[in-house]
Amino acid sequence: MCGRYAVTLPPEAMRQAFAYREQPNFPPRYNIAPTQPVPVVRLEQGTRQFMLMRWGFIPGWVKDPKDFPLVINIRSESAAEKPSFRAALARRRCLMPADGFYEWHRLGEGRRQENRPYLFRRPDRGLFAFAALWETWHSPDGSEIDTVAMVTGPANGQMAAIHHRSPVIVPPEAFDAWLDPAAEPATLRGLLRPPPDDLLEMIRLGDAVNKVANDGPELQLPFDPASAPKPSEPKPAMRSRRGGKDDAQGSLF
Repeated sequence: MCGRYAVTLPPEAMRQAFAYREQPNFPPRYNIAPTQPVPVVRLEQGTRQFMLMRWGFIPGWVKDPKDFPLVINIRSESAAEKPSFRAALARRRCLMPADGFYEWHRLGEGRRQENRPYLFRRPDRGLFAFAALWETWHSPDGSEIDTVAMVTGPANGQMAAIHHRSPVIVPPEAFDAWLDPAAEPATLRGLLRPPPDDLLEMIRLGDAVNKVANDGPELQLPFDPASAPKPSEPKPAMRSRRGGKDDAQGSLF
């Protein structure tokens, strides 16, 4: 599943790509993690709207989020049947802009197991959009939380070598169809497919991306075996946005 991704291009580039009216200003993020506020594009009264939502879908019927598992990915194959996601798939679809995401390839077993991180991005470094579902959760005290999760499906041929699942990526010509609350189920099913094999390139990275607190452009540098620390050597310190606290919390802005 996709549990980390990046939005590094300037705000104006994203505004042009997704054609919303708002003019948000935000810094590049290289290591966005679950529970953080993430950029979302949805349809509001027929117009595309930019807003922030918590990455971690909470169905409306949940009484206490602490008693509900963290849902960051929703399986496309079962979303229409699951009570937690059925209404959102029918009426609350959105886009999660990104320009890269990470997957880990598990090798070996036990103490010898190794998780190698890989970056997936467009060769031209451009933006793309995850298919996603959103829900507003109402707490007993009257407060509200807008929540979101990306939709996933089977991996394409390129990604299958690393992981068997992949985010569903909506092509720009299908943005309107995905966002349209009146879209026919057959149209939606046609969009829930693996991305083309040539859409993204795959780059092996060093293990700095493993730590949520690390959030800088150095995370996306290709893996260099010559610079990898030996088992007896300490790993070099990385720039942290939150003083080294690895708690999966933070703000996009």
